[in-house]
Amino acid sequence: MVTEPFLTVFTPTFNRAHTLPQLYASLCRQSCKSFIWLIVDDGSTDDTEVLVQSWVTEEHIGIRYYKQENGGKQRAHNTGVAHCETECFLCVDSDDYLVDDAVQILSDSWLKVRDNSSVSGIIAMHGINHNEPIGNFLPKEITFSPLTDLYRKHGFSGDTKLMFRTAILRQFPYEVVEGEKFIPENYAYLQIDQKYTMYLVHKIIGIGGYQEDGYSKSIHKVIYKNPKSYMKVKKLSMDLAPTSKYKFLNAINLLSAYFIVHQKERNFSWNGYTLAAYLPGFLLYMIRFKKYAHEV
Repeated sequence: MVTEPFLTVFTPTFNRAHTLPQLYASLCRQSCKSFIWLIVDDGSTDDTEVLVQSWVTEEHIGIRYYKQENGGKQRAHNTGVAHCETECFLCVDSDDYLVDDAVQILSDSWLKVRDNSSVSGIIAMHGINHNEPIGNFLPKEITFSPLTDLYRKHGFSGDTKLMFRTAILRQFPYEVVEGEKFIPENYAYLQIDQKYTMYLVHKIIGIGGYQEDGYSKSIHKVIYKNPKSYMKVKKLSMDLAPTSKYKFLNAINLLSAYFIVHQKERNFSWNGYTLAAYLPGFLLYMIRFKKYAHEV
């Protein structure tokens, strides 16, 4: 059993003083206390700071709190990784919480693969409740897999909780474009998957849904407001895609963002995939994004 803190539970937050208490309570209930809670406050204007400082004085769990100018979740993630002092790093959003034995499950599982340098971390499940995952269950026959292969090759369509080696995350920071605040999380995961695999834990360790004002509920509007960052991740996805099918599908998404920026900025070369994706990319732009033009 791990005795010293091996894990940083990282929470990026922005005006979530009303949801953080549920997460805090779940961390206090953990059967294994081998973790630090690291909060990066992304410029909240509510009572988040006062609330967190009251928990710090309670000393039920170790808490580290940092506040920065609002820059989006991925910049907050970079800050969290930079300040992390433990071997492993787990992101838990401010509107989610952990099951009571989540850290123990991760600790026990990590000891099985810790010495395997090809393993970047652990994939566990995220659920609506303790028994029902969001999406489907992890494929039972799979023990090791890169994250992208779970969706692409093994038919997984659910939500995950991801624990990574901190040292590996430091090698792949999020590169959010100046003037934007969002880039899809798989920007880092795609790069990690080129070199490493992950260990699957077939248990639900995190619980929560989607907030009405969160990224997931309004993802197309978020992309419209952050098109250059989206182009960056879709170009990476296209370049790293293992088959022509996935290269073409990513090219379509890439071109849809290209039309958002009115063709002023292009981060890709015209080739067979991008030329073939021109018309479907324009149609996707019209269907998904055109309606937001008057809001920006």
